[in-house]
Amino acid sequence: MGKAVDWWRDFTQKHDNLKHSVAGAGAGLVSSIVTCPLDVVKTRLQNQGRGLPGVILYRGTVGTLSRIWNEEGIRGLYRGLGPTIIGYIPTWAIYFTAYDYCKVRWSNELGRSDIDWVVHIASAMTAGAASTSLTNPLWVIKTRLMTQNERTAYRYRSTIDAFITIGKQEGFRGYYKGLGSSLLGVSHVAVQFPLYEKLKLWLRRDEEEKTSSVSVHILLASSMSKMAASMATYPHEVIRTRLQNQTKKPFKYRGILHAIQVISFEEGIRGFYKGLPTNLLRTVPSSALTILTYEMIVRRLDGLKNL
Repeated sequence: MGKAVDWWRDFTQKHDNLKHSVAGAGAGLVSSIVTCPLDVVKTRLQNQGRGLPGVILYRGTVGTLSRIWNEEGIRGLYRGLGPTIIGYIPTWAIYFTAYDYCKVRWSNELGRSDIDWVVHIASAMTAGAASTSLTNPLWVIKTRLMTQNERTAYRYRSTIDAFITIGKQEGFRGYYKGLGSSLLGVSHVAVQFPLYEKLKLWLRRDEEEKTSSVSVHILLASSMSKMAASMATYPHEVIRTRLQNQTKKPFKYRGILHAIQVISFEEGIRGFYKGLPTNLLRTVPSSALTILTYEMIVRRLDGLKNL
């Protein structure tokens, strides 16, 4: 055991960003499993447009949960969990590693505390763009699996089957549907993480607080920042979901701007906020859990390093 601790201490001293990758991956794994049913509900609400004759729409968070349970059972509530787990691990690992690296490096280079907020925004946007671009194929598969039912044009048996089928039928571009709107969503983290950093400092009264008290401050800061960011940038999620689920031409939505026009005409402003209550119910505790897990893992790994 002592040799393992010594090895970890020496290794993390040479590769400090590793602990952020490990912490981010572990945090993403925990939150994705806990909140998967709500993710399924949110995605289905986002995906449904104007009602068609004979098509029964999903109604609200509780109504959608109940309907999925009655029609598809427990498996229906966990559709897409596989690519979600596979996707969240590299996404959060890449994100937290890039975010911490950029924040530390740019802060040291600039050496000015009065522009910390600029560094936080730039770091968040850089990390968000990197993680989104690298993992987009997994999110396309996750969205398809979560929304598929007897009425959809696509039916995949598993994550691997979805990956192979999309490649055969839609080519490489199929894996990157919705990437443009996802990159617009980088503005989400540009709001969330700088606000989180400010709230965390504001809520922390004493550096020597007990771990439990620090945990409360982290939970409050992450919840408040996530809620603000989600409400400010939510429409891009609806657009992304609609674009990702298009499989057969002619596509209803020809791009981001066309999707905005069609949704505005058919559904009004409410169309851009379908599933928002479910999303807040899912993402606020999920984000709080993710960030708290991340912070606790980093502290634990730092403790091992200092042994």
